[in-house]
Amino acid sequence: MTEKYVLAIDQGTTSTRCIVFDRRGQLVSLAQQEHKQYFPRPGWVEHDAMEIWRNVERLAPRVLRRAGIGLDQLAALGIANQRETTVIWDRRTGVPAGRAIIWQDTRTDALVHSLAASPAAADISEISGLPLATYFSGPRLRWMLDHTPGLRARAERGEVLCGTMETWLIWNLTGRAQHVTDVTNASRTMLLDVRGLDWSPRALDFFGIPRAMLPEVRPSIGGFGTASEAFPGVRIGAALGDQQAALFGQTCFTPGEAKCTYGTGSFLLLNTGAELVHPGNGLLSTVAYQIAGAPAVYALEGSIAITGSLVQWFRDQLELISSAPEIETLARTVADNGGCYIVPAFSGLYAPYWRSEARGVIVGLTSYITKGHLARAVLEATAWQTREVVDAMNANSGLTLTTLKVDGGMTADNLLMQMIADVLDVPVVRPLAVETVSLGAAYAAGLAVGYWPDLDGLRRNWHIAGQWMPAMDPALRDGEYANWRRAVERTFDWIQPA
Repeated sequence: MTEKYVLAIDQGTTSTRCIVFDRRGQLVSLAQQEHKQYFPRPGWVEHDAMEIWRNVERLAPRVLRRAGIGLDQLAALGIANQRETTVIWDRRTGVPAGRAIIWQDTRTDALVHSLAASPAAADISEISGLPLATYFSGPRLRWMLDHTPGLRARAERGEVLCGTMETWLIWNLTGRAQHVTDVTNASRTMLLDVRGLDWSPRALDFFGIPRAMLPEVRPSIGGFGTASEAFPGVRIGAALGDQQAALFGQTCFTPGEAKCTYGTGSFLLLNTGAELVHPGNGLLSTVAYQIAGAPAVYALEGSIAITGSLVQWFRDQLELISSAPEIETLARTVADNGGCYIVPAFSGLYAPYWRSEARGVIVGLTSYITKGHLARAVLEATAWQTREVVDAMNANSGLTLTTLKVDGGMTADNLLMQMIADVLDVPVVRPLAVETVSLGAAYAAGLAVGYWPDLDGLRRNWHIAGQWMPAMDPALRDGEYANWRRAVERTFDWIQPA
């Protein structure tokens, strides 16, 4: 019998990757292509959706060639994608109406401020499980309809379609046959009734979004059609937002299990089971995943906007290092931060504050500070932001985190992982498979087609690769955390409403 494999398309913020996995969940081959980041104005961040689709087409033969397999050996493909990034395109031609507006973009700040004054704003947060913020897709869609000439009229006539990136990819993969989304991505729009798992008429009315342009909402794990482009003949078995895919890849299937993915931003998700925990303390209630024919599984989420991208800024804008891994070496040249703290509120603060008007600060600068101290402050910013989210999650869920599973590119930084264990005062555990976003998409797709029989089969694939134990003096931890919180307060109210 010919050996079968599962493919994941991981459409991320800075690149798109196609990865082939085998039945043990081990990576067989990987092909990756970066795409251009557009910054037309301060706070604006965009992608070319056509460039991203062309990259998928280029990556398809490359990843199969590297694996030494044919299309007939792919049992299924799954998609994980950057969430909240939004694109509108012409139903007939497939041409985007403009660049995709990505999740980091803050151009909707004034719109969100105006919408927040409406008495209905609290109802929308209750319906969606999300705070009214620039982070989510609903305000972005409204902005695009308001600021692109003729677009609203075209949307009302049903001439344009919209979606997040998995919707765009599935539409293209299926030869424009499937305009669909999954419950995890839909739950990030502010337009979904997070309990009923379909578009909310009240939310659509609040944001002024025509229903005709929205995709059909489906379970995350089930059927999304069969590809006719890029991977012709291969079933599309699953689609999940990237952070939900990481939760799935970390096999956090039991309520109380949590993971944090450290990438461009960082995202901590706690499985709460079939119960939708009422959000509070700056957390979000979101759909973790849904298997077709079964109830949805929910999660609490704490989102941190800037972690890995702070290292990129340190490398590309300040040019203090030439590659991202160098930051660990540089940070180890000093024993502490020298009293310097960096709060990277480049696009506002996410959990637990949700302050879109905040902007980044460096505090505690003296003539003593070297680039080594700055490097250490960059890494500590990720650790302290994680601490803030974990504190909020413990308070909101009634649970106490005892172990944090971690994944993502930043977990290769051993100093950072030790910092996180120190500030959380719990063990930090990294699995053998660090590509958990892609693995989660592959697991979900394989589960949909019977490649893996059940969740227990996936659990057996999880193996520990590294563990960091807390070793920080409690008094030092408390003092540094207090300093961090004071630094965060300095970021508030920097951008004033127009």
